[in-house]
Amino acid sequence: HDALPILESCGLKGAQVLHVESPFDYAVQAAMYIPAHMPKPSDPSHSACVALLVARGAEILRGRTLVLTTSLRAMRTIGEALHIHFPPSQGIEVLVQGQAPKRELIERFCGAEGGAIPKCILIASFSFWEGIDVPGDALQMVVIDKLPFASPGDPLVEARARQVESLGKSPFQHYHLPQAAIALRQGAGRLIRRETDRGILVVCDVRLSQMAYGRRMQAALPAMQAISNDSQFEAALLALTRTSTKDSG
Repeated sequence: HDALPILESCGLKGAQVLHVESPFDYAVQAAMYIPAHMPKPSDPSHSACVALLVARGAEILRGRTLVLTTSLRAMRTIGEALHIHFPPSQGIEVLVQGQAPKRELIERFCGAEGGAIPKCILIASFSFWEGIDVPGDALQMVVIDKLPFASPGDPLVEARARQVESLGKSPFQHYHLPQAAIALRQGAGRLIRRETDRGILVVCDVRLSQMAYGRRMQAALPAMQAISNDSQFEAALLALTRTSTKDSG
């Protein structure tokens, strides 16, 4: 049933759907934190608060953090704040999408095979939400700033929403929400890439736990351990530093 809105939005009728379970044990390998103290996404201070949370986590992990944003503006704001927080003398490198080709950024983030893991934070927008693979301890925390709803002003999004509406259906329920759920799953999927990976997913959007549609999106994610507060978050981060398979040097 979860696939039906997606099939409809793609214009597919009568398609056969095969559901394949993940090979990963997310309930053991991953935890999810939705910070209740985070301001709403519409608040002007939201990106600055995301940057503070990232800085706190990355200090404990010594990098090993991927930040996925839903806009270039948020990406730049968070990147600038982290550059200030982590000057070169701190030893943690802040990488921002656009400062080098995508492949080079990923290589710098992962480091040389068999070598020490770099101490890096990578901040990027939609082109990094899918199609990148960072297995192992080089990535132990993925932070998503907001629920990834498509811009309503995009001409393609507008056209598809009108098409759904012409069929007597809700564009939000039958197009925007399923598409955002797919994007959220793709972003969350950057965290666990092999059976030995461990990590934390942080979604800095209170709508995921407070709104009915957010809870629907959360239910579409793999079942992970729930982190309820800041002290549990810090404890989970410290646990990751003790179970890393390779020291960052």
